[in-house]
Amino acid sequence: MKKKLLSTLLCVSMVATMAAGCGSSSDSSSDSSSSDTNTDTSASTEAASDTDTSSDTASETVDYGSGTITVWVAEAAVELTQTACDAFMADNGLDYTVTVEACGEGDAASNVITDVEGAADIFGFAQDQLTRLVAAGGLQPLSGDYISWAEENNDDGAVSAATSGDYVYAFPMTSDNGYFLYYDSSVISDPSTLEGIIADCEAAGKNFYYAFTSWYEESFFFATGCTLEYETDSDGNFTAANIDIANDGGLVALNEMIELASSSSFQSGSSASDAVNVAAIVDGTWDSSTIQELFGDNYACAKLPTFTGTDGATYQLSGFGGYKLLGIKPQTDAGKLAVCYMLAQYLTDYDMQMTRFNELGWGPSNLEAQASDEVQADPALAALAEQLAYCIPQGQYSTNYWTIMDTFGADVVNGTVGDDLEGYLQTLQDDLIADIQ
Repeated sequence: MKKKLLSTLLCVSMVATMAAGCGSSSDSSSDSSSSDTNTDTSASTEAASDTDTSSDTASETVDYGSGTITVWVAEAAVELTQTACDAFMADNGLDYTVTVEACGEGDAASNVITDVEGAADIFGFAQDQLTRLVAAGGLQPLSGDYISWAEENNDDGAVSAATSGDYVYAFPMTSDNGYFLYYDSSVISDPSTLEGIIADCEAAGKNFYYAFTSWYEESFFFATGCTLEYETDSDGNFTAANIDIANDGGLVALNEMIELASSSSFQSGSSASDAVNVAAIVDGTWDSSTIQELFGDNYACAKLPTFTGTDGATYQLSGFGGYKLLGIKPQTDAGKLAVCYMLAQYLTDYDMQMTRFNELGWGPSNLEAQASDEVQADPALAALAEQLAYCIPQGQYSTNYWTIMDTFGADVVNGTVGDDLEGYLQTLQDDLIADIQ
């Protein structure tokens, strides 16, 4: 390990020692908004800022201690992460045993919030869980050089996803959580328009898979300028519902969904492993290998298409976009905290992001990795990168929100929306607002 990094870790250790009583630290100066986000951070923030100005010292003498560290990652990443952690500890002469366990990014936050003390020391999580984790005291903010390292080495969207108020709370790990179009190029002549895709699929007697379930159907509403988002306070409680779909844009979106669902080629679904007789499917990078096998030499990818609305205007399908982050649980032991910082940084650096790209197909947030020839040549990641420019970052949503939207999608697919589309949208909007009241 380079001396510069080790001296930074000495600063981290000193910060952790001073912050042990409150369990968190950051190098940003505190203000009223940041203390609203996490009142425990303000005292340690000033200490961190002071410590970060320290000159390099004999950092090789830092006592990192010994013990165990638990890491939670997605099941597919357990083996490669365990190998990396073992190598990192051996290469740096650190006396810690690391145990890597399977816990999906969508489940990690709930498990941490339920039992912060019993949770993993380092864990991967989806970016929409950040506010809940901060409110529960489940994240140790980055400090010192780790903040600048994360900001300088990752794309702006990923850094923003890891930030709440004035604090960066996690290391960016991927920029690949979104959906786009996979298609069979021998069937789809022009993937740029929804009308063209439907026509080609119908002519070939092939299926077009587009899930009319929560997380996918929002793409129509977002395309026409509708709003579907909630606000939360520093405790993770919902405080406002910014829901605006009972309008002209919502009507255009609903009509388009109804028209798509009426096509003989339409199938509501997004699981490539369940797709049959498929020529096009809206899905994510997690299914890229399966879809490559389905389409073979005709495998192709593109951003989501445009559609012409009932008002004659052209709309670009949007959708949710998200990121995977790697967070650290607050630690009371300064040496262990320093090692957790080191390990989390290592697990999200260029080499590890490229390893996950090569072995799992995960899209890097690291700028150097994104610019690599291998990533640039990946059709799925190229399509996703283009699509993310039109996407809405996924924020905080209640469990009932997804249930309500699933019911809505089922009504469209089953043709039970009824003739009063304006009334249906108003009821849907009212239900989504009432969900948090």
